[in-house]
Amino acid sequence: MQRRTLFGFGLGAVGAATAGKVRAAGGSSPVYLPVTEGVTGDRGFTPQGDFEVMARFAGPGPSGIAVTPDGRVFVGFPRHADDHDGATLGELRDGRIIPYPDAALSLPSGRPAAERLLSVHGMTTDTRGRLWLIDDGKRAHHAIPEGGAKIVGIDPTTNSVFATVILKAPVLLPDSHMNDLRVDLTHGAAGTAYVSDSSFGTSPALVVVDLATGRQRRVLAHHPSTQPERGFMAVVEGRPLVYDAAKPTFIVGGVDGVTLSADSETLFYAPLTSRRLFSIPTALLSDFSVGDDQLAEAVKDEGEKGVADGLATDALGRIYTTNFEHAAIFRRNLDGSFSIVLRDPRVVSPDGIFVDRHYVYCTLGQWNRLASFNEGIDRRVAPYDLIRIPINVAPETSAAVRDT
Repeated sequence: MQRRTLFGFGLGAVGAATAGKVRAAGGSSPVYLPVTEGVTGDRGFTPQGDFEVMARFAGPGPSGIAVTPDGRVFVGFPRHADDHDGATLGELRDGRIIPYPDAALSLPSGRPAAERLLSVHGMTTDTRGRLWLIDDGKRAHHAIPEGGAKIVGIDPTTNSVFATVILKAPVLLPDSHMNDLRVDLTHGAAGTAYVSDSSFGTSPALVVVDLATGRQRRVLAHHPSTQPERGFMAVVEGRPLVYDAAKPTFIVGGVDGVTLSADSETLFYAPLTSRRLFSIPTALLSDFSVGDDQLAEAVKDEGEKGVADGLATDALGRIYTTNFEHAAIFRRNLDGSFSIVLRDPRVVSPDGIFVDRHYVYCTLGQWNRLASFNEGIDRRVAPYDLIRIPINVAPETSAAVRDT
């Protein structure tokens, strides 16, 4: 494991340009003041927090991340941007990615789409420590094939698939991007999955799936809480970027990050192209007899949360957000205030996030640098990192915590 520690900023361009002198403002003639070496004041980006690199990937870029209670680490490598021939789901062992649960399922093959993994994106564990993932079924420059988009459950104790639910029309649309999911074992005979369809086009929605029966539906497809904000601007790596669905210049989309409260009673979610956080009771969301109008009335605007991609919850109910605008990971505390867990210019496009008793785990896929957002020029720079940041969750309250 490679240790990454904080670094300070010197005088940089200002000091070099003035050869040790700084020009003071005011007066008709320039006045130069001596510069005391090592004194920078508060004039720049001061990194906060500490992190370590768990793994570095030469390519493709990682996205989803999940960690079992006994510390096994799983990473997803989607194919919707790069139709790569490596594992789309892997277990991290001794710094290497091993196709998981086996090569036949994780690597490209001629098997039917319903019988293999095409493009693993979000993933999580349930309160029993089982791994769940969303396969968006999308390979770059290909339509989603029948059986391609699906929810898959894998038992890490046996390394075998125990559940597969194929997503079908009308829940699955031609422009669907099944992005992330959380699994709630408190509703439904085998649990209920909540999936964010961010959409590769203009059709975002939440998808609810009864895991016992496979029953599924789209909800809140036209509600403001799932939609990107028109005219939205984000500043990413110093570039002011305005949302334009016709000519995207940064990763835009509707509902993206999802996370459950520690008791699974509430689903929190947020559009990628938005600064708002929303919530809805899972008792209503999981009930297929509750109509969209009633669900819309139950949506709560939880307020500002910044620009966030992934969301995760710890055992205390604190919500962590990956903020691609500030190269940071924030934490929303129980009183609604925010803390900085990590802020560092090397944290480019923090994406998938997972929280356990001791760490926040995060993948850095550099998605904002894709050629499709940069006039055809791929500006990503390998390697792509998987990092973790130490946190403090009280032991007496964290025994059952996973990224629920």
